[in-house]
Amino acid sequence: MTWTTRMNETAAVAVLGALLAAGALLVDDAPGRLLLGVGAALSLGQAARDLLLRPRLTAGPDGVDVRRLPGRLHLPWPQLQVSVRETRRLGMRTVTLELDTASDRDDDGVLVVLGRRDLGADPREVARRLHELDPTG
Repeated sequence: MTWTTRMNETAAVAVLGALLAAGALLVDDAPGRLLLGVGAALSLGQAARDLLLRPRLTAGPDGVDVRRLPGRLHLPWPQLQVSVRETRRLGMRTVTLELDTASDRDDDGVLVVLGRRDLGADPREVARRLHELDPTG
């Protein structure tokens, strides 16, 4: 089972980056060119990141694999704790999936936090599916 950023969202970010880059070439004033150029770089960087990290999360019989920029991270089922965190800040509700390998006696665990955009699905639904796939119960 895999989860990843939706291609239409990645395409939209790439198109926005291209439009901002074109705008940076057409604007006459330096501050405007700088702002549009930074926006283009950030948007195109986000689209490239989305493409590089496909699929973002993969669950199999031996555990969960997470793609990150430094490389793939494997989290085995026996060490994995899956939870969903919902926070409210500035009137916005954010739901994230937390994959944690830390135990009470181990301080060197790994915490991976993924949002809806990373997963291309509701983090609560992904957590439910991961709990179903977990052979350790």
